Amino acid sequence: MPIRQLPDTLINQIAAGEVIERPASVVKELVENALDAGARRIDIDLEEGGVRLIRIRDDGSGIAPEELPLAVSRHATSKIASLDDLETVMTLGFRGEALPSIASVSRFALSSRRASDAYGSTLQVDGGRVASVAPTPHAIGTTVEVRDLFFNVPARRKFLRAERTELGHIEEWLRSLALARPDIELRVAHNGKPARRYKPDAAEPAARLLEALGEGFAEQALHIDHQGAGLRLRGWIAPPAYSRSGADQQYAYVNGRAVRDRGIAYAVKRAYQELLFHGRHPAYVLFLEIEPARVDVNVHPAKHEVRFREARLVHDFVYRTLYDALAGARADIAASMLPSTLSGADAARVAPLTWTPAAAGGLRIGEAPAAYAALYASAPAGLEPAVLADGPVPPLGYAIAQLHGRYVLAENADGMIVVDMHAAHQRIRYQKLRNAYEGVGLHAQPLLTPLTLAVAAEEAELIERNAETLIALGFDVGRSGPGSLHVRSVPALLSQADPQALLQDVLNGLRGRDQSQRDGGDADGLLAAMARHEPANSGRRLTLPELNALLREVEAIERSAGRRDERPLWTHFPLADMERWFLRGR
Repeated sequence: MPIRQLPDTLINQIAAGEVIERPASVVKELVENALDAGARRIDIDLEEGGVRLIRIRDDGSGIAPEELPLAVSRHATSKIASLDDLETVMTLGFRGEALPSIASVSRFALSSRRASDAYGSTLQVDGGRVASVAPTPHAIGTTVEVRDLFFNVPARRKFLRAERTELGHIEEWLRSLALARPDIELRVAHNGKPARRYKPDAAEPAARLLEALGEGFAEQALHIDHQGAGLRLRGWIAPPAYSRSGADQQYAYVNGRAVRDRGIAYAVKRAYQELLFHGRHPAYVLFLEIEPARVDVNVHPAKHEVRFREARLVHDFVYRTLYDALAGARADIAASMLPSTLSGADAARVAPLTWTPAAAGGLRIGEAPAAYAALYASAPAGLEPAVLADGPVPPLGYAIAQLHGRYVLAENADGMIVVDMHAAHQRIRYQKLRNAYEGVGLHAQPLLTPLTLAVAAEEAELIERNAETLIALGFDVGRSGPGSLHVRSVPALLSQADPQALLQDVLNGLRGRDQSQRDGGDADGLLAAMARHEPANSGRRLTLPELNALLREVEAIERSAGRRDERPLWTHFPLADMERWFLRGR
């Protein structure tokens, strides 16, 4: 084929493939344009998750009638005029591609009126074909109407998900925007019914936390505000006790723009790494302010990413700020690891074992299990092994001690075994939960006093939509108000866990699931999240019989040795390797 110029409609549709991924992308671009125009109130009307209709109305400065055709032409913008403007841009939009891209894949209408105009003007665009500007009644501001998204690009439309899923993506982006702009009023309606309203309150930004992220985060979050090296980091971080099973409450902004930056995410992860268990995620809302010339915002078509000119400086600044803010949490954890003063029966339970040379010397590797009884000869009263049956030594051997409250040290016929107690208990709980779920379902344990939880409105709706799944998981929970839940029972196997944290992790697992694609994989993910919750007394030291019982349960777990992508439960150190450590035989 000869080289030729592509038609404008095709060029816009190609650009739409980069900028417009789904209805949420359209809402993002249009709302950002409204904010750049100085809007203080934005109304968003949706139908069928935004696929059938997206209508954005604002009270901004409006567009001149003669500029409406320019607004839907490529690379036409009022926000930059030179390279210097691009390097210091502070507006959310600046490329001039959003409106023509959206108009090329939808039935599009743009109506606007300035304060100096006697009436408004409207422009229709149908799949890229631009009509003429016509007068129309209109309030001061702009209205953009997008109907039948991707109607002329069926290959793109078939990749859209269920209505609830697409609406969920829109709600999540609006939540991110609401956190960044507490001075803006946002009203959302879906299928003709009011769905969400964020009230403006610039004087008290923390109030927006309660609206967007719920009472749990708002009450526990630590406020930070630190400056240095030409940078400022402010916002809120949740204490380690509020950790999440997913990264659903992690919001980072650079100069007011929501971004996904690996350097910032890694800095936050490093700051929390000593405080969170494996598989847990921190929650935060962080605003980084930096000179516009020191950050490049023109590196991604949808403006999700940025590039810092001094990336290492930004990483170190974020890490050190959060590390210092979390210093109190580290002190609490360190204090909890110090030995406490005990007396009487409690002292006997946690007293360290003392070994005599005779007891230790009498053991021969590979002998019958009865020989292990010598190891327990000097154990305090009440710590004798429950049963040491004759026969071959079990694969994980017999427990000798508990190390630092975290590991089981055991000896088997071929060396030493070290078991991660936390990982072992978690895998055992998962196995029990899955067996019960695949049988008759998890048995529910009624709470002595029903629990009322304050949650975000979308989480309460999530409960209603997944009532059958929650019943099968052992929960009896219902909606008692727009943003509250009434919990009457929890899974019996987890009756000693914190019911609020347990239910929150289940909600995180349910969020974003497509209603039409529920299968066993979804249940496995929910069960795994539930298995991470430990009983309230899980931190106590175990007796030797209890340690041995744990070893036997680990041996019964499917794939207890673990796969490459799984956290290992135990590690085996063969005797031959141990002898090489100490250069025996050389």
